[in-house]
Amino acid sequence: MPDFIANKLNERFRGFFPVVIDIETSGFSNQTNAVLEIAAITLKMNHEGWLNVDDKLHFHVNPFEGAVLEPSALAFNGIDPNNPLRGAVDESDALDAIFKMVRKGIKDNDCNRAVIVAHNAHFDHGFLMAAAERCKIKRNPFHPFATFDTASLAGLVYGQTVLAKACETAKIPFDHKEAHSALYDTEKTAVLFCEMINRWKSLGGWPLQE
Repeated sequence: MPDFIANKLNERFRGFFPVVIDIETSGFSNQTNAVLEIAAITLKMNHEGWLNVDDKLHFHVNPFEGAVLEPSALAFNGIDPNNPLRGAVDESDALDAIFKMVRKGIKDNDCNRAVIVAHNAHFDHGFLMAAAERCKIKRNPFHPFATFDTASLAGLVYGQTVLAKACETAKIPFDHKEAHSALYDTEKTAVLFCEMINRWKSLGGWPLQE
């Protein structure tokens, strides 16, 4: 595979545009619990084929009407949905902005569709899809079921599945006091994903050899 092809983002993941997502919620059910915070980071590939962080967006989100707010979940993530200083927006506004950024990235990189990259990705994917359906968003740029799960990838590469431990093993600084902030966890997940993809490349695993 020629270098100028192998070093294009749209060739690296079969036309998928990877977007790192983290969502903080008011519980485990994507149907009844609310999205309280969401962050998204797009990625880019340089001319030598190394993957790096690109654009990012972060929003505090108002619970949708009738959402169940589990006290245990709020105690875990430390979010007070009623705090006026949060500067929260409705989930439709947050998704509109994120989806706009993602669609631009898809177009700029000649990709076909976005794919969620997340730690324990099934959880974040479910909440994002439920929120998009709730907001009646017709042009959802994300694949309806495919994800890249950094917990599984980190288990393979580093023998660790917890985000903090995987970052520490990869020598990525991790502040436990900042954990469970959507923006911080997304930033660390993005760096971890890039590190694993780039490590595979540095070991000769990409471009694939005939």
